[in-house]
Amino acid sequence: MTRKKRNGPGPSAPPLSAAALLKLFKEMKRPMSRAEVIRQLKLKKKDKAVVKDLLRDLVQKGKLVRIRRGYGLAESMHCITGRLEIQRQGYGFVVPEDSRRKDVFVNQRDLNEAWHGDRVVVSVVGEPKAGRNAEGRIVRILERGRKVLPVKVVKRMTGGEWLCRPSDPRLGFGIIATLKDPSIKVKPGEIALCAPGERIDPAMWEGEITKSLGEEADIAVQEALVKSNHNIRTRFPSGSVNQAETLPPEPSGKDFKGRRNLSDKQFVTIDGATARDFDDAVLVERRKGGYRLWVAIADVSHYVPEGSPLDREAFERGNSYYFPRSVEPMFPEKLSNGLCSLNPDVPRLTMVVCMDTDQEGRTRQTQVFPAVIRSHARLTYTQVFEAVMEKRAEARAGMSPELIAMLELAEELARKINVLRAQRGSLDFDLPEPEIFFDVHGETSDIRPRKRNFAHQLIEEFMIAANEAVAHFLVERGLPCLFRIHPPADEEKLKNLFRLLSRTDKSVVMPKEITPKKLQMLVASMAGTDKEYIVNRMLLRSMKQAKYSPDNEGHFGLASEEYAHFTSPIRRYADLVLHRLVKAALHEGEGVPAPVPGRKKLLNVANHLSSRERVAMDAEREILKRVTVLFMRDKVGETFDAVISHITDFGFFVELKEVMAEGLIRLSTMDDDYYTYWPQREMLVGERTGRSFYLGQAVEVVLEEASVERLELNFNLKSVAAAAKDYKDLI
Repeated sequence: MTRKKRNGPGPSAPPLSAAALLKLFKEMKRPMSRAEVIRQLKLKKKDKAVVKDLLRDLVQKGKLVRIRRGYGLAESMHCITGRLEIQRQGYGFVVPEDSRRKDVFVNQRDLNEAWHGDRVVVSVVGEPKAGRNAEGRIVRILERGRKVLPVKVVKRMTGGEWLCRPSDPRLGFGIIATLKDPSIKVKPGEIALCAPGERIDPAMWEGEITKSLGEEADIAVQEALVKSNHNIRTRFPSGSVNQAETLPPEPSGKDFKGRRNLSDKQFVTIDGATARDFDDAVLVERRKGGYRLWVAIADVSHYVPEGSPLDREAFERGNSYYFPRSVEPMFPEKLSNGLCSLNPDVPRLTMVVCMDTDQEGRTRQTQVFPAVIRSHARLTYTQVFEAVMEKRAEARAGMSPELIAMLELAEELARKINVLRAQRGSLDFDLPEPEIFFDVHGETSDIRPRKRNFAHQLIEEFMIAANEAVAHFLVERGLPCLFRIHPPADEEKLKNLFRLLSRTDKSVVMPKEITPKKLQMLVASMAGTDKEYIVNRMLLRSMKQAKYSPDNEGHFGLASEEYAHFTSPIRRYADLVLHRLVKAALHEGEGVPAPVPGRKKLLNVANHLSSRERVAMDAEREILKRVTVLFMRDKVGETFDAVISHITDFGFFVELKEVMAEGLIRLSTMDDDYYTYWPQREMLVGERTGRSFYLGQAVEVVLEEASVERLELNFNLKSVAAAAKDYKDLI
C-alpha cells in the first residue's frame, strides 16, 4: 500500500497561525530568526512565505519587534504598543493599548520621526520614579495616525511646488508639495489637505496637495481642518447608507409586538432650542408614598442589529462629534433625526426605565421594558424654566394645565433627587462652559458663558437616576455590564490643595480619607469666598478622566456605586451596548439564550469607546481654541480684565472676564523682577520685590498676539488689582 504524502507540518506541529507563532516565542523565551521559527515548527519550505507574512503582521500589530537577526516578543523586550500624544512643549506620551499600563513619557529627541496620533512601539528605557511616568523611546511607527494633513499654504516655490506648514502646531516641520490634480487651486494663506510623502531632511517632507479647503478665517474651513486632524469620519459608507434607506419612515404594527403601549402617557422631551435628535422623554406621576419617574429612551438597537453595516460604522465612530456649525452624527440622519428621534405626536419605539421612589426621591423599585410612546410635546429648557421655575404667564399660556402640573411635579422630584445626590457627596463644579455666537454672515460675534438653569438640571437628575437604575438592574442579576467608571482623584494634588488652604485658613484640616463627600463639604465651605475660584480650579485639575469598563470600579465624581450610560444611544455607542445587554437580560429564561459578550470582548469595546471619546473631547477643545484665536485677532492691543487661572514655572495663564478666552503671560515679558515658582503654594514670587501672583488673582492685561499657527493668545501684564497680596500674607 502506498503511503499518502502528507502536506504541511507533522502531527505534533501546531496549526500555522499568528497564535501558534506567539505561543512558540513565549515557550522559547528568546528572540528567533525566521529560519529558526520554521525549523521549530517542523514546517516545509513551501510554508516559508506564510511564516514571513504572519511575522510581518505580528510586527505590524506590535506583538513582535523586528531586531537585527530576527524577531522578539515586544512585552519581553520591554516594548509597549500605543498611541503617541505629543504635547505643545515638544515631548510626548504613549498611551498603551493595554489600559492596565500607565502612559510612557517620550523625550522630544526620542520621538524618531513619529507624529502626534501615530500608533507606535515604545521601548521602555527608564523605570518610573515617584510621581513620574516611565520613560521610553519610539522604536517603530506601526501606523500613521493621519494619512492626510491639513496644511497652511505659505508660498509658491520657483519650480512650481508649494511650501506648506502643517496646521497642527505639534508637527514642527514644513512640506514641499505638488498638486495631485492641476484643477486644484490654492493660494498663499489658504488651508489645504496634503498627503505627506518621504522625509527630505529633519525639518522638511515631500507631499501632495489633494484638496483645497479655503480661507483660514472661515469657520467651516476650521471645522473641516479639525475633523481631518482627528480622523473624524465625514461620510457614511455605502453599506450603512443603503441599510438606513431600507428602514421604514415610521414604526409598523409588527414592531409593536412584545411592547407595552404607553402612547396615552404624557411623555415630553426637553432639550436645547437647536437640538434635532431627541433620544430621551420623561414623565413624572404622583403615587402613594412618593413618585413614579418614567424615562423613555429611543430603542436604536431594534433597527441596528449587531454586526450590521450601520452597527459597524457606529462602533468605529464611537459617538457623535459636535462642532459650532456642524455635527458628524454616529448614525445617518434618517435614524438620528427621524425614525429613532422621539419627535412629537408620532409613535416611537423605546426602552423605558420606570422608577418608583419614596417621598424623599429615593428609588425603591425599578422596571425596565420595551414600549411604544408618543411624545406629547417638544419643549426647550428655556420654555420649562420660564413656565415652571419662573412661572411667567406668557410662557404658561402655551401649555395645558395638565402639562404644567406634570412639569411642576417633575421639578419637585428633581430637586429632591438633587438633594439626595448632594448628601452622598456627588461633586458639581460650577464652572462656566463657553458658547460661541455667530452673526448673520456666519462670523463669530461673541464667546460667552453658556446659560444654564434648573430645567437643564432636571433632565440631568433624571438621566443620572435612569443610568444608575439600569446599572443596578444588571448587577443585581449578575449579568455583564459596560460600566461608566470614574477613578478617584489624584491624591497628591488633593493633599497639595488642603495644604495650600490650611496655611491661610486654620479651619481647613486634611481628612484622613479624602472622599467625594469631604471634597463637596470643602467646596461648600469656600462658596462665596475669595478662595472659591482656587478650590474649584485645583479640584478640577485633580480629577481623572472617566472611561468605560466591564469592571465596576464606581464613579468617584457622582459618588455612585453603580453607573452606566444608557440614555443616549443615538449619539453614544456605549449606550447601544447597554441596551443590548438589558434586552439579553429581559429575554433570560425564554428558552433561547440571548448572546451575551464575554469580559474580553467588553474590555476591547470599552477601550475603543474610551479612546473615541477622547478624540471627540480633543476635537472640541481644538475647534474652540481656533475659533477663539480667530475672534481675538482684531483685538490685539486692547486691554482686558482677567483672573489668573493656572500657574507654571514659565508664567501664568489668565481667563478674560469680557469674553471666554484664555491666554498666557510669560515671565520673559515681566522686567520688574526675577520670579520663582512655588508649586506647593501655586504662586510666583518676585525675588527682589516679594511681589506675588496666585490663582484667582484679578489682573489687567493687554493682548499682545493672537497666533493661529501656534493656537496661542499671548498677553502682557498691565496692572494688578488692588486686592493683590504680598506673599508673606499667603504663607
